[in-house]
Amino acid sequence: MDFGRSWKGNRVLGDGKTWRGFVSGIVFSVLVGIAQIVLSEPFSTTHFGLGSYEEAIPYFILISTGALLGDCLGAFVKRRLGIPRGGKAPGLDQYDFFVVAVLFAFISKPGWFVSYFIADYFWLGTIFLIFLIPLLHRLSNIIGYKLGRKHVPW
Repeated sequence: MDFGRSWKGNRVLGDGKTWRGFVSGIVFSVLVGIAQIVLSEPFSTTHFGLGSYEEAIPYFILISTGALLGDCLGAFVKRRLGIPRGGKAPGLDQYDFFVVAVLFAFISKPGWFVSYFIADYFWLGTIFLIFLIPLLHRLSNIIGYKLGRKHVPW
């Protein structure tokens, strides 16, 4: 994605960030979002506040773009710190995508975000998610490593 450019002696993002991966990540995320709507139909006529497919798909694109931009921001910070591709950066590796996706969600649909992540007792689920992210991150990296898609299992 950085077209091989460097800044202050280090690559801007590195070889691990590609346009193919960026676009594929958005497409896959939108497909997962559509699957969530389909699976929610027996339980919620409003698809848990996401609305119709026409309303939800642009939102899925926005949130997945936010997550992937957060991942790129994390790679940028790691390169500035001199951490090589595949190097560990605890905290940054697990939450970079989440923070930017949440920011995009809040900015684009603040009422929905508050209703489903903060209001009533939904904030408990949000806290659970924050603690669950490192586990899910580790699990997905192990799977990617075993499938030969990642060079390191972390």
